[in-house]
Amino acid sequence: MKQWASKVLLMMGMLMLPAVGWAADACPASKARIDSIDPLIKGAIAALQISGHPRDMSGLSFKREDGSDVSVADFEGKVLLLNLWATWCAPCRHEMPDLNALQASVGGDDFEVVTISLDRKAPAKAREFFDAFKLNDLELFYDEGMALFPTLRKQGMAFGMPTTLIIDQDGCSLAHMSGSAPWADEQAKLMIRDVIGKQ
Repeated sequence: MKQWASKVLLMMGMLMLPAVGWAADACPASKARIDSIDPLIKGAIAALQISGHPRDMSGLSFKREDGSDVSVADFEGKVLLLNLWATWCAPCRHEMPDLNALQASVGGDDFEVVTISLDRKAPAKAREFFDAFKLNDLELFYDEGMALFPTLRKQGMAFGMPTTLIIDQDGCSLAHMSGSAPWADEQAKLMIRDVIGKQ
């Protein structure tokens, strides 16, 4: 009986995970974008992985600081650097100023850095960190259900913190990285501008 109940709970938990799927039809333009950025993945961003992409990420959902729901689909038309982080993660804390600088430099109508806090006391704990380090160019998002990391781990895209995805205008993944990177580096900007069509 206990074994049966455990299986039911596991299936229910899987059903609650955000939808992520292979992109045979949903991402027709994404393969060409991956081919375009492949030679740019070097130097400061050499750890980006394009294997296993593209995938449809439009169903990934999380919260704005005010508690309202938001998903990748709500950013349609905009390239995203989506980053999972937490205040207890030292490498995450180290790279946040660079992510803020990247948003300040490249962010706009066609690109946004979306940092999603996995802190259990989010958004309050994350807000304290944002204020202390003057991360004024980033919007605060958080994952209330703590479902994003296991979802991405199941897809082979999350092995540690921080975890970063590059998502194109169609909500499709182009690359992922586990671990921190100097995202304000010119090589990162060159790659992002290539995706959004700016050389």
